[in-house]
Amino acid sequence: MFNIGEELKKLPNTPGVYLHKNSLGEIIYVGKAVNLKRRVSFYFSSSKKQDPKVRAMVSNIKEFEYINCVSELEALVLESNLIKEYMPKYNVLMKDDKSYPYIAITLSEKFPRVIITRNPERNGNKYYGPYSDVGSARVAVQLIEQIYPIKKCSNLSFPKSVRPCLYYHIGRCCGICVGDIKKDDYMRMIREIMEFLGGRETSIVKKLEKKMKDASLELRFEDAAVYRDYLKAINSIGEMQRATNISNKDIDILIPINTYKNNAITKYKVREGKLVDRSVCYMENANDDNYSDMIPEFIKQHYVDKLKLPREILLEKNNKEEKILTEFLNEINKKNYEMKYDGKHKTKFYIPERGSKKALIELARVDAIKLKASLDARAEREDERKLEIKRKITSLIERASGLRGRVPRTLGDEDEKEYRIEAYDVSNMNGIDTVSAMVVYEGLKPVKKDYRKFKIRLSSGDDYAALDETLTRRLKRTIDGDAGFKEYPDIVFVDGGLGQVRTVIKAMERLSISIPAIGLAKDDSHRTRAIVFEDGSEISLKEDRILYNYAGAIQEEVHRFAITYQRNTRGKRMIKSVLEEIDGVGEKRRKKLLDRFKNIDNIKNASYEDLLEVKGITREVAHNIVEFFAADL
Repeated sequence: MFNIGEELKKLPNTPGVYLHKNSLGEIIYVGKAVNLKRRVSFYFSSSKKQDPKVRAMVSNIKEFEYINCVSELEALVLESNLIKEYMPKYNVLMKDDKSYPYIAITLSEKFPRVIITRNPERNGNKYYGPYSDVGSARVAVQLIEQIYPIKKCSNLSFPKSVRPCLYYHIGRCCGICVGDIKKDDYMRMIREIMEFLGGRETSIVKKLEKKMKDASLELRFEDAAVYRDYLKAINSIGEMQRATNISNKDIDILIPINTYKNNAITKYKVREGKLVDRSVCYMENANDDNYSDMIPEFIKQHYVDKLKLPREILLEKNNKEEKILTEFLNEINKKNYEMKYDGKHKTKFYIPERGSKKALIELARVDAIKLKASLDARAEREDERKLEIKRKITSLIERASGLRGRVPRTLGDEDEKEYRIEAYDVSNMNGIDTVSAMVVYEGLKPVKKDYRKFKIRLSSGDDYAALDETLTRRLKRTIDGDAGFKEYPDIVFVDGGLGQVRTVIKAMERLSISIPAIGLAKDDSHRTRAIVFEDGSEISLKEDRILYNYAGAIQEEVHRFAITYQRNTRGKRMIKSVLEEIDGVGEKRRKKLLDRFKNIDNIKNASYEDLLEVKGITREVAHNIVEFFAADL
């Protein structure tokens, strides 16, 4: 078992990132520290001075792990990446949004904009960041907008009758909407902005320094202060940020590790000389300590679909396939460059013997040794949790089966197979657009490929009838030999109480199927309160934290899956109803319009000429669309 007191003594007095976990091994909080021992120990000291939210989090911490970093800045960037990856429960509750901002140039648009975003995506846009100081990012964008009259609005097209915005009238927009600038001239401005954000800011700095000096000599001190702030923003960009598309100091470090259960490759990403991420990739069927097999197989499988490769990969030893792997990686680099996903460069392997790269790989090796010990301990604890959950599910199956006089089909402790659980939920909006969803778990893990969605056909607004229809359709699919529903569950969980449980059981009885079923009842705060059986008896989860966390996680997942599907269904219906109100627009034309313009707003802003470019849209129909949306202005 994880002994928190003993593990606190082992923490180093160095910078790093720590990860708090609950009884199921889920990461519930990620934080950074200048001193790991001091910061992590704080959580387990006297609770009197702690915020109530901190106390709530601490009550759920059952173990923790940490990653060493060289500096606080390195820890900050790593913390950001881990928060975005795991979305821990208490980071959301206790912290400001730690998804750090980027400056984006929307190259996916005909006339790109410069914006701040916290959600960089692979969508053809170019991103600069992340910024640890959002103020510097905002001032940098303001600086760009002061110097370059670029587009501010998000419109992708403009009707002929459009009126220019205020920015146009004050000289802050070049008037794309009224045709005052050619695309080549506009893109020239964008290229200059990209050079500036990419670190080639010499010319713009000279201009600003001259303006600041002139303003100061003319005693316009407020103007001089504005130029000074712009220069500070530029310095911030140069010192703290990097463009995500290309860097001449991108390095990956690959360290094989052999845990007591698995062999794995630990990959450390170093960007601009800073450790920004650590990931572990398990290698199935790899022989223990077989370095010559693990490294080549990892490289071939891991990098093949990457849109950006590092310039250097540091290894501990030579590998026999280095020549062919170098060619393989550089073919990927070539394709990425041709498709404009990355800059032109090659990737090389290094086995450093001295200097800063040797220090980097030594740091990674030391961390990997500690990580191996942590992974071994974690695997042992996970085995304990899996066994405890299996025993609790066995107890639920035995009790639910016993109420119907059935002999339960249960698994023993020694069985490698995990129980298969199916959970169901129904969702609608005021009785309209009723849908249901099924999620599947095997032991502790969701089996997302087996998730299923159901659009309710026969009932409207009646949750019990919708649930009955869902179970009937799902079970018939297995009876009929549908490959997508080939397995029956060992037990069914349903979101709700006694009524829902009895509805599920009646649906099974009509098909002569007997599977244990239980309900997950919530309290007034929408937290999982109890397990409900068909006779109305309950198991309170207040004192059973393991079952509370497990059942609650499944209930939240099926609810998320159902409500997401319901919202998507409602959104599609609303789009359909709006467009088909227009004379001449039926289902086929509606689909073609959405294929071309993607959403209602873009159709609304499309010009008459843009609409005529869509196959099947006649002059009359285009006129009707323009007139229809013009009536809303």
